[in-house]
Amino acid sequence: MTPLAALDYASVFVFALTGALVASRAQLDLIGFIFIATLTAVGGGTLRDVILNRDMVFWVANPAFVGTAAVAAIIVFFTAHLLESRYRGIVWLDALALAVAVPSGVGVALELGMPWSVVLIMGIATGCFGGLMRDVVCNEVPLVLKQGELYVTCALCGGAVAMIALHFGAPTSLALVACATATLALRAGSLLFGWRLPVYRSFPPRQ
Repeated sequence: MTPLAALDYASVFVFALTGALVASRAQLDLIGFIFIATLTAVGGGTLRDVILNRDMVFWVANPAFVGTAAVAAIIVFFTAHLLESRYRGIVWLDALALAVAVPSGVGVALELGMPWSVVLIMGIATGCFGGLMRDVVCNEVPLVLKQGELYVTCALCGGAVAMIALHFGAPTSLALVACATATLALRAGSLLFGWRLPVYRSFPPRQ
């Protein structure tokens, strides 16, 4: 298994867990769990592969990715009730999945020889769009759009760290590790310490 395939498997499994937890909050049946988990797990990677015009979308080339998402959904279906706070589980698993998916998108774009701007965008797309689809379909407030929280910023900075590391001669594997570390550190900091970006305030205040 290649390192990029391993990243995709890890991203699929963890994002599928978050999708299934959201399905549990919506009280869906088992098929609903599998559908939402799979949508979440492959959404970002599918968008990445379509935009980059890869030979085949990753889960079409290897349907085991869909099986991985289904297994994650089944596990959550029978265990979600054991969690004290499913929302807290969603938020932290989503942070971990983001930290895996962003370097996956960055790595695929680098492998295809894309310019740095496309590499950054593919990192963001791979990391953010599966969770966005999950939350929109389940009528949840999208984590990616929660006011002031660092989310897309984490993906952007993670990709930027990878590009800087490569610029200074780091091997690709080390650059992707740095990408994952920076992404997770920023997202965790936002959750634990309230790190925020300034948000727009209208003036005069909206009535």
